[in-house]
Amino acid sequence: MIRDITIGQYYPADSAIHRLDPRVKLSGTMLYIISLFLFDTFICYGAAALFLFAVIRVSKVPVRYIVRGLKSILILLLFAVVFNIFLTPGEELFRAGFIRITKEGLRLAAFMAIRMILLIMGSSIMTFTTTPNQLTDGLENLLGPLKRIRVPVHEIAMMMSIALRFIPILLEETDKIMKAQQARCADFESGGLIQKAKSLIPILVPLFVSAFRRANDLAMAMEARCYRGGEGRTKMKPLCYHGAEYAAYGILAAYLVLIIGINLVVNRILG
Repeated sequence: MIRDITIGQYYPADSAIHRLDPRVKLSGTMLYIISLFLFDTFICYGAAALFLFAVIRVSKVPVRYIVRGLKSILILLLFAVVFNIFLTPGEELFRAGFIRITKEGLRLAAFMAIRMILLIMGSSIMTFTTTPNQLTDGLENLLGPLKRIRVPVHEIAMMMSIALRFIPILLEETDKIMKAQQARCADFESGGLIQKAKSLIPILVPLFVSAFRRANDLAMAMEARCYRGGEGRTKMKPLCYHGAEYAAYGILAAYLVLIIGINLVVNRILG
């Protein structure tokens, strides 16, 4: 399960998506996520999935890497589907005691599952094709207007980038600690819920120690390099839009127009 968490991991490849400006990828990911909540028909979700798989194909990131990240949200996905199936009122299809399944519940559960899957896959493709440094620069640039109201944009972007970068590092550290404990005959599977919770203590204690040590090393390294925040800092590679970025924005706009148009046509036909 630890190895299945792909958030924050970067997959090096030479593709058009990797070469895009990080601002395009950040904006595109946000707009894609928002678009998933603008419609409620399976045809539109099919079109959104086709668009996402086309982006994945262009990015040259193996589909198995992105699909593997869905395993980490399997429990959350299952809970969301079950709650929507049994707790949504509407036209009753099945009833056994207090258990009731409605037509609206099945429809809403299906939409929720599809949205979560496409959302995670869309977010994963952004982190797989963008390095933490690029994410920091892109996020800082997009939030730049907030500097006028004294929002510490650079510090916020830096903290988010560091947190994102530390996710795979801490996951790798957790995996090493678990293997070391298992080599000492530690058992993390048997027993009840309380026993399993107690068995995690030998993992959490060294993990917290390692996390604080890494944080201290990072702080000392930043101080040794005279880091004093974003004020007056320059960049080795300033962000700049080129033809590919404008083309990407055009493709994204065409996707939004197409998906909204399909939704309006389908709703008019069904309505």
